[in-house]
Amino acid sequence: CRLSTADAVEMIRRAKQEGIAVTCDVTSHHVHLTEMDIGFFDAHHRLTPPLRSARDRDALARGLADGTIDALCSDHTPVDEDGKTVPFAEAESGASGLETLLPLALKWGADRLGLAGALRSVTVGPARVLGLPEPSLSVGAVADLCVFDPTERWLVERASLRSQGKNTPWLRREIQSRVVTTIVDGRIVYTG
Repeated sequence: CRLSTADAVEMIRRAKQEGIAVTCDVTSHHVHLTEMDIGFFDAHHRLTPPLRSARDRDALARGLADGTIDALCSDHTPVDEDGKTVPFAEAESGASGLETLLPLALKWGADRLGLAGALRSVTVGPARVLGLPEPSLSVGAVADLCVFDPTERWLVERASLRSQGKNTPWLRREIQSRVVTTIVDGRIVYTG
């Protein structure tokens, strides 16, 4: 759960090569950010596991691309404002990740695997880890869908987040692609 180091990626790679039944994931934050993004100890960047070096980030991104890492997750762990408006060392660990998962997945996959590969990291990969049927758009399949606009650019602001916790390392940053509608079991559960 939530790999964060190059060494962990190598341990998983070796275990899989030896035939050990192991799965793992990485957060969308950890394939993009490093310890340098913490800046002047911005509490929005206090995560568990903590952000690591550029070497670690790059190894995580490569491990996800080559299949060593099975899935990309949001690690949606919202923290209320009081938990983040304290010195970094005292701040609660966590961040809202649900609304930024798709844009960050697409950004990560754009140069590595394209749209289909990026989407597999947040759909097929997690389904396999959980032992669920592979998601499908075939006739008769359960309608679990996410409709999104891959070109929409938006500024991540507290007001734009629906999560109860309005903290994320992506505050005040522009990201691209936005969920328009989410359908679960044939029912619309979200419209943006």
